[in-house]
Parts: sequence; C-alpha cells; structure tokens
Amino acid sequence: MSTLLLFLPARSRLHAQGRSTQTIEGLGRGVPGRDYDYVLTNDGSSISAQGSRAAAQLPHADLVIAIPAESDLSWQRVTLPRAGRQMRSALAGMMEESLLDDAEGLHFAIESEASGGDVAWVAITSRAWLQQHLSALEAAQVFVDRVTPLAWPDAPPRGHFYETDNELSPIGLRWSHPEGVTNLPLDGSLPRQLFPASLVQMSQWTATPEVAAQSERWLGTAVNVLTPAERALTVIDCPWNLRQFELAPRTRGIRALRHLLRGLMRRNWQPVRWGLAGLVTVQLLGLNLLAWQQNHQLKAKRQAMDSTLTASFPQVRAIRDAPVQMQRETDLLRAIAGRSSDQDLEALLAAAATAWPAERGPVDSLSFEAGKLLLSSTGWSDAQIQQFRSQLHSEGWQLDASEGRMTLSRAQSPALVGGNKT
Repeated sequence: MSTLLLFLPARSRLHAQGRSTQTIEGLGRGVPGRDYDYVLTNDGSSISAQGSRAAAQLPHADLVIAIPAESDLSWQRVTLPRAGRQMRSALAGMMEESLLDDAEGLHFAIESEASGGDVAWVAITSRAWLQQHLSALEAAQVFVDRVTPLAWPDAPPRGHFYETDNELSPIGLRWSHPEGVTNLPLDGSLPRQLFPASLVQMSQWTATPEVAAQSERWLGTAVNVLTPAERALTVIDCPWNLRQFELAPRTRGIRALRHLLRGLMRRNWQPVRWGLAGLVTVQLLGLNLLAWQQNHQLKAKRQAMDSTLTASFPQVRAIRDAPVQMQRETDLLRAIAGRSSDQDLEALLAAAATAWPAERGPVDSLSFEAGKLLLSSTGWSDAQIQQFRSQLHSEGWQLDASEGRMTLSRAQSPALVGGNKT
C-alpha cells in the first residue's frame, strides 16, 4: 500500500522570529500554505519519491499522512474529564489557565484508547492553522487520513539532533521521553547535565547527516543517521492521530469504504489480513475437495449404470445415455412380448379410470398422443382437478391442466430425469 507523507509548513509566526521549519534534505524550502514537502513510499520502509509540490500536484497514494512541524505542537499530561462527547469542551475549560493562547482557538487530541478518568497526554496545536491546511489539501482532492507528530511522549527515550538556523546554537535536540517532548539547544551546560551516562546508554539517538559527527562528539556515543525523509517513515506506525473532535475525518459512500480499506491495509492489521487470507484459502480448498468427491461419486454412479446396461443388454455397444438407452431397450422387449407399457393408451385409460372422481360423469372428449392422454376439463372445478391430480400422483402419474384441457402422462423418475440432463 502506497503512503504519502506530507510535511505541513510551520506557522508563519516562527519565520517572523528568524526561525524556519526544517525541510527535506536536498529540496527547496516549501512556501507555507502553497507548497508541501512530501515523501512517497510504496512499502512503508523505503522511499519511492520525494520533493516539494503544490497541493494539486502531489502524487496519488492509498494513505495520506500529514506531519505538522514539531515546533507547532505542545504537550500536556492531564487527568481526562469524564465528559463523553463533550470531551473537547471539557478539556478547554480545564486547561484554560495553563494555556498561553485562547483555548477556543486551539485544537486538542488525546492519546489513543484513553477515556475519562485516565491520566493521559494531550497534544495541542492551532486549530485555524491545521484546519487551513486540511481544507486546502481537500480542495485539491488530497484527503488526509491521519495527522501524526514526528515525536511524542513515549518509552524508551529518543533523541534526534538536527541543524537549526540559530547561529548561537547551530545544533538542536528534539528529546521525547515518557515525561514529555522538549526542544533543547546544545550550547551551554544545562543539556549536558540532563543526560548522564546511564540515560545516554538506555536511549535511542538519531541525527541528520549534517550534524551527525558533532552529535556523536557531544554525546560520546554513536548515533543513527536519518534524513528528515527517512525519519518521516517512522510515523507510519505512530499510535497518534491528531484528527480528532471537530477535525475528525468525515467520510461517506465510496470515501468511507476506501477509508475502511486503507485502515485494513495498515501494518497493525497485517495479522488480520493473513488470517482472512488463510480462511479464504481453507474454504477454497474445502470446496474443491467437496467438488472432487461429488464428481468422483457421480462418475462411479455413471459407471454402475453403464455396467448395468451392458450386462442387461449385451447388444448395446455404444453407450451415450445409459438410462435413456435402458428405457428404450425395455420398451422394445415389452413390444416384442406383446405387453402394453405406461406410454400406451390402455395404461393411461386405466390410470384415469382409477382416479376419476365419483361425482363426474363420462369425459366429454379425449385424444391420445405418444405417452399422453388429453382429457377435456370443461365444467371441472379447481378442487376436483386437484383431487384428480393427487390421486394420480400417488400412483406415479402426473396431470397438467391448462386452457380447459388436462394432460395425463407417466411421471418421470428422478434417475431418468438426471440421466437426460447429463
């Protein structure tokens, strides 16, 4: 499943302070609100394409994930109120005094599977800024499935070194750990005091290629080199999705089905997909085995009928339809012996006389065709016809009534019917 990772340009207020968002290595800086740096992957582990394009020119993908700038997110750990569907409003009222901006202008997202009464992390960002990017992308037919951070509070601790535009502190550290997410400059003594040797050894460290050597000297240990594009691949398995509450995706019809299929194609659903594939495979194998057994039984029955035909009538050399040929040979022997068959007039008249209703007088008219006796049903009621049919059916005859006429004939046996259809 292909995945498109979009870097949302940082809010313009950061540029006013002389800071700019980090862009993909080797690419030009995207114009905020117009161009988007992107990474395209077909397997979730390798980069298929990367670049910077306007929203309408972005490549198509099965799954679209937007990544906000790390400086545009803040984190707070709170005890979630028991507010149900009013969770967003309750969070705004509860956190209002601890926020620097107006709570009504902010967007909140809580960690997955958290509910009222739990102590959980809350991600906070500008609602208008995020809504603006989502609307612009949707207007360009780019539907964002998830909004996912690059770093979030989690264990084990992770540190990522990157190049900044600050001449006084050219290297920055994005430090995420179970107690939060922090941006730290490497100049000064405070960052060194925060990372004792024991913490350095138990943490995971990465760095962009430009600052990898300086980061290893400062840290005293090796770091994994990751470009921003390679680091973006890690968000595919991120448990966070900031599209919550008023920014939750609203899908209907085909888009809803497509959204469901995309969800099933994610990595965490891989065991379910394998299980469904195995179930389908077992069902197909079972159906094939059952069909093979039934085909084998059918062939055995056909061979038994062929053997009966050749044993009873040795003069038959070519076998095409054993039941029909057996009936034909039996009728021929009966004719040679001078005995009537069920297809003769005498047998049909005898059957009709046996089942004839007592309240009915002689038949008005009749005619005979090969194996069929045609009787007039003028003046017969539906109840009389049904009684006549029932009496004949119990003796192995069938009666068809239509347009003032009844047709009497011998009911075909299931074996003969099946043989004729074969």
